Amino acid sequence: ITCPGVLLKDKEELYLSVFVLGQYKKTQCVPAVFPLFFQEKLVFEKEFANTVDPGDLVKLLEFDTAVLELIQLVPPVGRILATYEENTRDFLFPDPKLTRGHRGLEREILMKRSSSFTGIAPKLRFSTISLIAESLLSSGRSHIQ
Repeated sequence: ITCPGVLLKDKEELYLSVFVLGQYKKTQCVPAVFPLFFQEKLVFEKEFANTVDPGDLVKLLEFDTAVLELIQLVPPVGRILATYEENTRDFLFPDPKLTRGHRGLEREILMKRSSSFTGIAPKLRFSTISLIAESLLSSGRSHIQ
């Protein structure tokens, strides 16, 4: 996460929380000095039971919301410095021509800064890899995982 020219007045560590596919994960904490480096892989898995048609899966992903928050460990409960929110389909598959043949293509997004965060909006650089696999149910019907 970059944020040129911004110095944080509080020195408590920061982490990135990610909510995707109904699952919440967070990174390890890093020092409160930009640029912030989170060298981690967060893995989210979800099974979509009774989903056979890929078009139905796309609709389900469009109704789900991916939320990313940059949080500083300021007592008592932490302070959200910036957020990013988008439907999960667009978050995982931002542009069909970008995902074809380019596994893990690096992307950049601008986060929306909170009212307590002074300075420019933080820019998050990351990549995603999505795998959709079909599995068979015991009844013989298939579904997408």
